[in-house]
Amino acid sequence: MTQEVWRQEYPFESQWYELPDGQRLHYVDQGEGEPVVMVHGNPTWSFYYRNLIQAVAGTHRALAVDHIGCGLSDKPQAYQYTLAQHTDNLLALIESLNLSKIHFVVHDWGGAIGLGVAARIADRVKSLTILNTGAFPPPYIPWRIYSLRTPLLGTFAIRALNLFAGPAIKMAMHRSRLSPIAKAGLLAPYDSWANRVAVNGFVKDIPFAKSHPSRSALEQVEAGLAALQDKPVQLIWGMKDWCFNTTCLERFKLHFPNARSLEIADAGHYVLEDATDEVIDCVGEFLGQWQ
Repeated sequence: MTQEVWRQEYPFESQWYELPDGQRLHYVDQGEGEPVVMVHGNPTWSFYYRNLIQAVAGTHRALAVDHIGCGLSDKPQAYQYTLAQHTDNLLALIESLNLSKIHFVVHDWGGAIGLGVAARIADRVKSLTILNTGAFPPPYIPWRIYSLRTPLLGTFAIRALNLFAGPAIKMAMHRSRLSPIAKAGLLAPYDSWANRVAVNGFVKDIPFAKSHPSRSALEQVEAGLAALQDKPVQLIWGMKDWCFNTTCLERFKLHFPNARSLEIADAGHYVLEDATDEVIDCVGEFLGQWQ
């Protein structure tokens, strides 16, 4: 499938921000109004938000970033692919655009990254929409991910055999299957050893041990949630997610006891793909209340 085919569902003009370290961060910027900042995880990219971008751009300014190493951003082979670095990069972009009254939408690793940023600029946050993610040290490690941390073999499996991004197009769904265009779009940036560098980096950044550098970073993200407790929050959860399962959902409810919660019984981890209409309707209604 050619690039032009998946771009039928991703018709956005590319925007670029040069980070202080010289790397180019790609992002989408559509519409006008209060900004809705969409933060993806691993192994997705801003393509994951394509339908939501188009849905909210009529009333809001829809922004979706590609982390360094992901999507259409630069993919340096020697880089700090860590939670702290991705968080600093997103904050730098937001500062460069001088955004305020921000509505964050976060998913997967985008939860820790986006909520970490939100806590640092809480006075400029207007609402939070949280999709199947975590913002705390992992309460458990799925064996499918643990196996990819095997020294040398794990990296080979992810980067040479594509055994993370490839299987995700099936394993992250439950209700339905991705269309050929969706599969092509999600996989397009991750088509070689070099281009899967950040996919591997995210997996390696999961803190299995308390000594892992990102363990303390995740603890700081969780502590920062207290600064966001007075914000309007909605939780949208695919209840058939084997990775960010209901344990994570319940932990967010402890931090945000007044949050709205849409729990979609038959949706998987890629909840925005598996239950597109329900998620978009819920986000649209929520944003409408907080304009």
